[in-house]
Amino acid sequence: MTNETTQHTLLESIAYPEDLRKLRTDQLPEVCNELRKDIIKELSCNPGHFAASLGTVELTVALHYVFNTPYDRIVWDVGHQAYGHKILTGRREAFSTNRKFKGIRPFPSPDESEYDTFACGHASNAISAALGMAVAAAEKGEKERHVVAVIGDGSMSGGLAFEGLNNVSAIPNNLLIILNDNDMSIDRSVGGMKQYLFNLTTSRRYNKLRYNASRILFKLKILNEERRKALIRFANSLKSMAALQQNIFEGMNIRYFGPVDGHNVKNVARILRDIKEMQGPKILHLHTVKGKGFAPAEKNPGIWHAPGKFNPRTGERITADTCNQPPLYQDVFGETLVELAQQNPRIVGVTPAMPTGCSMNMLMEAMPDRAFDVGIAEGHAATFSGGMAKDGLQPFCNIYSSFMQRAYDNVIHDIALLRLPVVLCLDRAGLVGEDGPTHHGVFDLAYFRPVPNLTIASPLNEHELRRLMYTAQLPDQGTFVIRYPRGRGVCTDWKCPLEAVPVGKGQKLKAGTDLAVITLGPIGNIAAHAIARAEQEKGISIAHYDLRFLKPLDEALLHEAGKSFKRIVTVEDGVCKGGMGSAVLEFMADNGYTPQVTRIGVPDQFVEHGTIPQLYHLCGMDEEGIYDCL
Repeated sequence: MTNETTQHTLLESIAYPEDLRKLRTDQLPEVCNELRKDIIKELSCNPGHFAASLGTVELTVALHYVFNTPYDRIVWDVGHQAYGHKILTGRREAFSTNRKFKGIRPFPSPDESEYDTFACGHASNAISAALGMAVAAAEKGEKERHVVAVIGDGSMSGGLAFEGLNNVSAIPNNLLIILNDNDMSIDRSVGGMKQYLFNLTTSRRYNKLRYNASRILFKLKILNEERRKALIRFANSLKSMAALQQNIFEGMNIRYFGPVDGHNVKNVARILRDIKEMQGPKILHLHTVKGKGFAPAEKNPGIWHAPGKFNPRTGERITADTCNQPPLYQDVFGETLVELAQQNPRIVGVTPAMPTGCSMNMLMEAMPDRAFDVGIAEGHAATFSGGMAKDGLQPFCNIYSSFMQRAYDNVIHDIALLRLPVVLCLDRAGLVGEDGPTHHGVFDLAYFRPVPNLTIASPLNEHELRRLMYTAQLPDQGTFVIRYPRGRGVCTDWKCPLEAVPVGKGQKLKAGTDLAVITLGPIGNIAAHAIARAEQEKGISIAHYDLRFLKPLDEALLHEAGKSFKRIVTVEDGVCKGGMGSAVLEFMADNGYTPQVTRIGVPDQFVEHGTIPQLYHLCGMDEEGIYDCL
């Protein structure tokens, strides 16, 4: 997998799970040991999501050992957990290309492998998807097919998981749900469900006795399915009274087993064998450690969620020299939010489980009572922000652009409809790189543009980000959307004074006579380089406008462009269909202007993974692609 050789006695003999199933049970711990070393070694030089996959090594091995995959379905809820799964399902040699351009995908995908049963870039969808598969198997008469949902890494805080559970309890199915409880999402998980799961206990002896008794009663025809459900409800009530604790899952008529040590692979495999043929829905609750087997990751699982390159022997992270480099946009957001909160006592911060990723942790450290991590629950984050805004607070709700798609309805009905003063900060807007199509934040301009009562802006650089954040929290601004990309900006002297910008006003960055380039957001800096090169090499004069606001549009700027130029090129880091270029086309048509408009942006397809420069080149959005259109 890398240039160095590693001795893999058992792992090298496993190309697919059918090879794993030829081993003795007592060999499984060694398989886990080798698999864990393989993940550590590869990710030390080819960065990816590290700690979550280390925590599921034993579970992964046990699942593929007990179940007949790929005929039996394993649905992973969070792709972060599935690197061991990839290695055991025919991709060990290819794993060195994980997350690389044209390499294997960052998360499980049915387009890549028949062992990947469902797409899983976002959290909390496994129960619903797996239930659908279980019902499909029953409808098709595939009685031998087992379906397993693996949910965890904080995903149980998502509302979709509870919707799935509710339906699991209501319709006939034999779904097995594995709850991988590592007390974490990306940052440490929060909320009452986390504490409940941590404290939940049940008796193994009780479950075994109940299972054996039910089998005997069914054979004697004393028990049928309807009587079984009634008996389960009665038994659960007795157990709750005896234990002084209500089991939420058994309260929904879902059989519960656990909690179990998720790192004892032989025991996990034994339990899976014991319960896989049981009728009705079941939950196996495993306690695992995120980063298991690598001491630095066990101590700081948040940092080691995706740590970059590191020394696999010492645990020292290898970081690039960032001296004299522009800051990350998220760090500018975090520091600016603290500054604004110090000036404005109404400001609060909200994030759905990403305080470190979006730098909301800065406000949490400075003012812990004014920052809220609501867990993996984007819709709740939006409505919660709306509730606070309704009664006088000024929330800055930071959600990654791709994840904001899950809160679209909440933004419309619970924020925009009432024109509430919520600042929606869309981090990771545009193409995000190696995380691929499930994480690219390319739709927000198109999906928010038709929504009334929204102001939508994107800063050209870090100075503009600070000024837009300052403007957004001023009185009477209503709902304000600010989108900005992953990665570094362009200003090393980024800490400019906080001052307002006129809402709905762009800026003319450069005059020209032959054609106009209209850009939105930081991609305007790439366009500026292409413009300078085109003027020098093609001998043309190009005007450059930074639109700054998608909504409201700067109509004076667009009238000037429409009257002055026969050719206009628009450039945006978002989908072409319905985005900023579409808005310019609509304006020109509505006002009788007929320039030739060339739109540069993300094409009508899901863009693969790779570095951001590679993906910009793929989409014709890099300097070369823009230059060719001028």
